[in-house]
Amino acid sequence: MTSQTDIIETTGAASAKEEYAPEEAPRLPLAERVPEFYRAMLHLERATAKDIDPTLYHLIKIRASQINHCAFCIDMHTKDALAEGETVERIVQLSAWGESRHFYTEKELAALELTESVTLLTDGPVPVPDEVYARAAAHFDETEIARVISAIVVINAWNRIAISTRMTPGHYTPRSA
Repeated sequence: MTSQTDIIETTGAASAKEEYAPEEAPRLPLAERVPEFYRAMLHLERATAKDIDPTLYHLIKIRASQINHCAFCIDMHTKDALAEGETVERIVQLSAWGESRHFYTEKELAALELTESVTLLTDGPVPVPDEVYARAAAHFDETEIARVISAIVVINAWNRIAISTRMTPGHYTPRSA
């Protein structure tokens, strides 16, 4: 009779005996080297977060971070979203939101589409197509669209900071639970 241990050993599936790859050290403590810039980024973050729906803001931050492959920001914003009541299911489906539309409101879908267009500016012949903007405009007034675009811009900046300075994921703890 074949045991579960035999299956794991013959299939090469991970076992408790295996170790994870070593954690890479951060490259640069940016906040220490350019504190004025870092404070300005924190100010932008606070200004952006002030008047946007927190659930929508988390979705924007997680999706842009997924696109940019920013492990630190994915870790941080996923933990924040979960701590504030977001469901695991919606977060898991976020990377495939186009195929999982039924997990999101039409307003969220419009924001996610705009997030992808603004984040991936160089991926198409028109950086932010009129149709994408029009779908967002159908769900947000001009001030709300400005807030969504601001949120997208700020998280893209944070992604670039975290990736280039190699901020390490896995150690972040959300403030609220």
